[in-house]
Amino acid sequence: MEPEVFVDILSDSLFLVIKLVSAIVVPGLIVGLIVAVFQAATSINEQTLSFLPRLIITIVALIVGGHWLTQELMDFFNHLVMLIPEIAG
Repeated sequence: MEPEVFVDILSDSLFLVIKLVSAIVVPGLIVGLIVAVFQAATSINEQTLSFLPRLIITIVALIVGGHWLTQELMDFFNHLVMLIPEIAG
């Protein structure tokens, strides 16, 4: 059992977390930026105008990318299960 195996597992898991979270957060950030520019250009300061589009886009991102997110998590879990003999032996 070598420490490099655990470092690789940690590195892969952190990269997976970054990939999954960015698939959900980045569309909301882009829409938030567009709405903020629109609000600055028109001087409309309504709180729901900035919150509601981001919420809708985040939900749509979860619906559209849900299968991919689940598949990525399942693939990583299977990878971890296949590493058990290497870690234990």
